[in-house]
Amino acid sequence: MSASLRVATLPSRDPAIPRHDWTLEEVEALFELPFMDLLFRAAELHRQHFDPNELQRSQLLSIKTGGCPENCGYCSQSQSFDTGVAASALMPLAEVIAQATAAKAGGAQRFCMGAAWRDVKPRDLPKVTAMIAGVKALGLETCATLGMLSRDQAVALKDAGLDYYNHNLDTGPDYYDTVVTTRAYQDRLDTLSAVRDAGLSTCCGGIIGMGETRRDRAGLLHQLATLPAHPESLPINDLVPIPGTPLGDSSAVDGLEFVRMIAVARLVCPKAVVRLSAGREQMSRELQALCFLAGANSIFVGDRLLTTSNPAREADEAFLADLKMRPMA
Repeated sequence: MSASLRVATLPSRDPAIPRHDWTLEEVEALFELPFMDLLFRAAELHRQHFDPNELQRSQLLSIKTGGCPENCGYCSQSQSFDTGVAASALMPLAEVIAQATAAKAGGAQRFCMGAAWRDVKPRDLPKVTAMIAGVKALGLETCATLGMLSRDQAVALKDAGLDYYNHNLDTGPDYYDTVVTTRAYQDRLDTLSAVRDAGLSTCCGGIIGMGETRRDRAGLLHQLATLPAHPESLPINDLVPIPGTPLGDSSAVDGLEFVRMIAVARLVCPKAVVRLSAGREQMSRELQALCFLAGANSIFVGDRLLTTSNPAREADEAFLADLKMRPMA
């Protein structure tokens, strides 16, 4: 039986109601749908939960760069690889607040802070909570990605005013050990559990273009769709190959395949804010517009992400104006 037929013969359900009982085969079958059918389904479902002409603008700041003990094969900040990224100390509070203030003035609605840590050390937690409280006081939505967390640490971050915690699964469970060996898949799931238990919203997605198969991509989305609660924020990153990393020579993913990833993410996690994250600089305007049509409704703005470049703010403003897209209410 063909994949598209398997989807067509699934029990009738309201697609607007989030499911947590997806099978891997069902998610794979969505990827196999004719492109136009898949795009139509995703766009239709997107409109049931979101205004398709609204886009959330986020800005990302590296508050502690480099020197990470993890060996994630895509990452310029791992101490295992020679990428030219030097380790730095934690950024001073005043500089973080200044960066957040400038981000808000530039149109950002959400401010994300990332630190290249395996986990949060007790000595650093008060400094990070002060940053979160300061950014929150500016009226920005707050997000942080700091590595693995205990439940008590997650509670402390929430008490400081954190809205979202980012902890990506990166890829499907069957491909994960090909990408990173210093942290188990279950470690990532345990951190997500601690974040949920603390009452924080989760920001969790992954990266495509690391040599994985379509089944691996389906495996990632299957994991996200069968969590006890779907991620409220779901970033999809297009790998930016970094010289010096094991994935530095990776080939680009076909653009239509990337759109499929966005569309299936929208279908299996219908209420998530799907974030078109790293890799936009290597995408055409037309490809990005297709991603928005398929259900992506957030981008990172600003000239840099953590250590990689991002489209210039002026170019993004002109692009979004051409699409007549508004900031998300």
